[in-house]
Amino acid sequence: MAQYAILIYEREAEGGQAAELPPEVLAAHEALPGRITEKGGKELGGIALEPSATATTIRGDLVTDGPFIETKEALAGVFVIEARDLDHAIELARMTPIVSGGVEVRPLLGLDFSGLTS
Repeated sequence: MAQYAILIYEREAEGGQAAELPPEVLAAHEALPGRITEKGGKELGGIALEPSATATTIRGDLVTDGPFIETKEALAGVFVIEARDLDHAIELARMTPIVSGGVEVRPLLGLDFSGLTS
């Protein structure tokens, strides 16, 4: 099966701080791998990211604190799935619990994460 990255974007609180996620959203994230499996896909792994205020940006020789761009939504996490095709990946990504943001689906190029899980 093909592999896809699911990028999770959420609205941040003032000053680039992480907004508090409701307990039901956290529980839905914990249940997501099982739901993906039920639909014929597989989650290979995922990570949550610290708020954008913790980012360091490098542009040429210039290193600055903070994110690359100013935005109301920031990359909050990413996970990798296996799906039959893009349509299946979109179907699985739609199950991602979001408070106030969205997800982006991108095919992976040249990497195979399937050996990283059991």
